[in-house]
Amino acid sequence: MVETELGIEKEMKAEQEIRITIPEKARHIIDIITASGHEAYVVGGCVRDSVLGKEPQDWDITTSARPEQVKALFPRTIDTGLKHGTITVLLEKEGFEVTTYRIDGKYEDSRHPKEVIFTPNLTEDLKRRDFTINAMAYNETVGLVDVFGGMEDIRSGTIRCVGDPLERFGEDALRILRAIRFSAQLGYEIQAGTKEGIRRLAPTLEKISVERIQAELVKLLTSSHPETLRTAYELGVTKVFFPEFDVAMETEQNHPHHMYNVGEHTLHSLCHVEADKKLRLAMLLHDIGKPATLTVDKEGITHFYDHPAVGEKMAEDFLRRLRFDNDTINTVCKLVLFHDYGNSVAPDMRFVRRAANKIGEDVFPALFEIKRADVLAQSDYMRQEKLDMIERWQKLYEEMREKRQCVSLKSLAVNGSDLIKAGWKPGKELGEVLQKLLELVLEQPQCNTAEILLAEAEKYREKP
Repeated sequence: MVETELGIEKEMKAEQEIRITIPEKARHIIDIITASGHEAYVVGGCVRDSVLGKEPQDWDITTSARPEQVKALFPRTIDTGLKHGTITVLLEKEGFEVTTYRIDGKYEDSRHPKEVIFTPNLTEDLKRRDFTINAMAYNETVGLVDVFGGMEDIRSGTIRCVGDPLERFGEDALRILRAIRFSAQLGYEIQAGTKEGIRRLAPTLEKISVERIQAELVKLLTSSHPETLRTAYELGVTKVFFPEFDVAMETEQNHPHHMYNVGEHTLHSLCHVEADKKLRLAMLLHDIGKPATLTVDKEGITHFYDHPAVGEKMAEDFLRRLRFDNDTINTVCKLVLFHDYGNSVAPDMRFVRRAANKIGEDVFPALFEIKRADVLAQSDYMRQEKLDMIERWQKLYEEMREKRQCVSLKSLAVNGSDLIKAGWKPGKELGEVLQKLLELVLEQPQCNTAEILLAEAEKYREKP
C-alpha cells in the first residue's frame, strides 16, 4: 500500500490495470469538477457492477467539492439532499447524483445520521459505506481506489462490512437486509464477522420502514439465489418482519409426497419458478397456511387440510403488512388459494374452461408455473405423473385459447348493451341473465354467438 499525490491509499499495481468505461455524461461531470481544482470519482454500486461486467443502473459521483461549488459549475441542478451534500446534476434530462465527501455523524434512528461533516478526504468518505464491494471509487486519471479490499472480496465472493459490522449495522439497520440481498444477487458468502453483526442487530430492523423492507425482499426473491432467504432465517432476520416463515421452517412434513419441512420446501420451490415478482411471492407464500392446519394421523403422517384457503388469508395479511400494491396482492393471493386446485382431477376441456373462469383469465396461465415449481420441490414419489398432469392441463388450456373459447363475460358474444337493445332493462336481472348465458357457453362453447345467446336470453324473460 502506498499514498498517492491525492492523499489516497490504494493498491497501485493490479488495481491500476482495471479500466472502467464511464458514460460520456458522467465523465463530463467529472472533467468539469476536476478542471475546477477538485477531485471527483464514480463511486459505489456502479464501480462494483462495472468490475463484475454488469451494466450499472446509476452512475453516482463523489467529490471533494462542496455542494454550493458543484451548483456553481453546472447550469441545471436539483437540491436532492443538500444537507447531506447531494446535488443532482441534469444533463439533457438525465440526472446524476453528485455527493460531497462526508463523514456521518451519530445515527439516532438506525437509518439516518443526525448530521454530516464534509471532508476533503476520499478515504474518510469510503469508510462510512456499507460493504467493501460498494466502497470503491474510480476515475480515468487515478484508476480504481480500493482502500478496504473490495476487489479481494469480489475475487473471493465475500460480503464484508467496511470496518466494524456492529457500527455499520448500528448506523443503518437496512444494511442487514442489503447484506443478505447482495449475497443472493451475487452468490457470495457473508463473512463470519458480518454474519455475527447481523445476528446481534437483527431486532433493530423493527425501526426500518416496511416499504424499504419490501424493496429489499423483492430484490432478494427475484435474484439468482432466492434460497438465500434461509440465511435470513438462520440469522434471526425473518423473525422480525416475517415470523410466519420461521414457523414454516420449524414445521415437518412426514408424508410420501414430501422430503423437506414446509420452509425448506418453500425455499426449493422458489428456485423452480422464473424470477418474476408475483411468481416468486406466490411460491414464498403458497404453503404459508400449512403450520396452522397441521394434523397428524394415527400412522404419524402429516396432513394440512384446507391450507390453501388459510394461506390465502395469511398471504394477504403479510402482503398488506409490507404494503404491496393491490394488483400484486390480488394476483399472489389467487395463486396461493388455487395452487392445489384440480390436483386430483384428470382434466378435460370443460373442466379447464370452468377453472379458467373460476380463477380468472389473467391469473390462470401462471398457475401452471406455480404447480410445476411445487411438484419439483416435493419428493420423487409420483413426480412424473404429476408433471404429466400439469402438461395435460396446459395443453388443454392452449387448445382452448387457440379455439378462442369464452371463459368470462368479457369474451361473451353479447353484453349488457346488446340485451338492453333487445328490450331488457338495466339492473340485477340483466346481470343474472348474462351469467346464465356464460354458464351455457362454458358448457357448450359453440353457443357463443350473438344469435344463439339473444335467443337463449328470451327464454329467461318474464312473460306478462
